[in-house]
Amino acid sequence: MTPPTRKKSERRSDALSRERIVEAAVDLLDTAGESGLTFRALSERLATGPGAIYWHVAGKGELLAAATEHTVTTALAGGTDGPPEEIRAVALGLFDAIEGHPWLAAQLATQLSHHPSGPVALRVFETIGRQVYALDVPASSWFTATSALVHYILGAAGQHAANRMRARDLGPEADRDAYIDSVAQSWKQLDPGDHPFIRALADQGLDHDDRAQFLAGVDLIVAGMTDPLPFS
Repeated sequence: MTPPTRKKSERRSDALSRERIVEAAVDLLDTAGESGLTFRALSERLATGPGAIYWHVAGKGELLAAATEHTVTTALAGGTDGPPEEIRAVALGLFDAIEGHPWLAAQLATQLSHHPSGPVALRVFETIGRQVYALDVPASSWFTATSALVHYILGAAGQHAANRMRARDLGPEADRDAYIDSVAQSWKQLDPGDHPFIRALADQGLDHDDRAQFLAGVDLIVAGMTDPLPFS
């Protein structure tokens, strides 16, 4: 006897699983962006019907939040011997995740600003905050120090990802060295009275390693954490 239709739907939904849906959503976001993440496209990718997906996820907002949480959790997995190495590892994990998933920077900003008590914001702050605590940072400075690190890491990584997207938009023929040189040359043409510092930077040259520069910023913040902050 053929089982009732509802039973078949239940078994298929169970086999599909929320985890498979979220992983497929991440893949779709990576290839098509947020605008390309639709339940129709997701259904085609999973070879199922929209109803099976709605069984596990209520809507696109929940799906984006779940994809963000999944990606951040993966980025923050593992660990080292402790700070400051752990802070650098966490920072690079998020840097690489944001670089590899162009949609992630905007979603992280949304999660931290709109859902500060949500799983993504809590995981990021808890992971970094534990290392701030382990550095013996004065308790009165915990929030300020952790916030400074979080905002720098996400902001700098997001800007780097935006630069990478811009480079991709310019096409494969774009040359990074030529672009950096053109920026330096334009800075050198600035009025020396209005922009003495920018002109001095241009004279030094603007070539740099993005990851090394990013980590240098992390190290600068960590180096200033052991004394009470003046505004704590």
